Amino acid sequence: MPLPSTPSANYGYAVPAAQRNRVLRNTYWLLALSLLPTILGAWFGVATGIVQALHGGIGLLVFMGGAFGFMYAIEKTKNSSAGVAVLLAFTFFMGLMLSRLIGTVLGFSNGSQLVMTAFGGTAGVFFAMASLASVIKRDLSSMGKWLFVGAIMLLAAIVINLFVQSTAGMLAISVGMIGIFSAYMLYDIKRIIDGGETNYISATLALYLDIFNVFQGLLALLGIMGGDRD
Repeated sequence: MPLPSTPSANYGYAVPAAQRNRVLRNTYWLLALSLLPTILGAWFGVATGIVQALHGGIGLLVFMGGAFGFMYAIEKTKNSSAGVAVLLAFTFFMGLMLSRLIGTVLGFSNGSQLVMTAFGGTAGVFFAMASLASVIKRDLSSMGKWLFVGAIMLLAAIVINLFVQSTAGMLAISVGMIGIFSAYMLYDIKRIIDGGETNYISATLALYLDIFNVFQGLLALLGIMGGDRD
């Protein structure tokens, strides 16, 4: 499910280059660390099947309730070391919620290959957006509100498709998720570079959600288009 980061109000503030570089460096380190509990959560979910019963609206409610609860806690603790622990707990939860999709894809004979392809594709998108953000001189802060609107529309489409159960709708949602959150990556990284985000825990949360949603979109798309049941 897409969880958009909100537009920052800090654009235009004079932030020393040393501080911006420190925030970016700490964000990348914490982002890399956050992938470990995500993988652990996904492995635990697949191994135990603990989330397999969370279908349709129930699954959406559990996911959104848990995710927004964690995000609220992260916001409240972001200025202390406790914020890192809460963020890592959140990423375990997100991995756990992702395990249902991963388990479904692993049910294909080429499931492992699809998961690795989605992982590689997500990494490629991230490095491309990070490289692009480092060379673009233009202020991209105006993108935030449009991306947020796009993410809300995407969430509405997901809710509708829970009832419609359309494969074509799922394809469109997956493509939209990849496109919107790839652009969000560019926006969020540029925001850090420009000094629009000065808290590395908040910055990590935003980029983690971008990566999570791009991976989820890619994996769903690959599962629909390339899943082999033979």
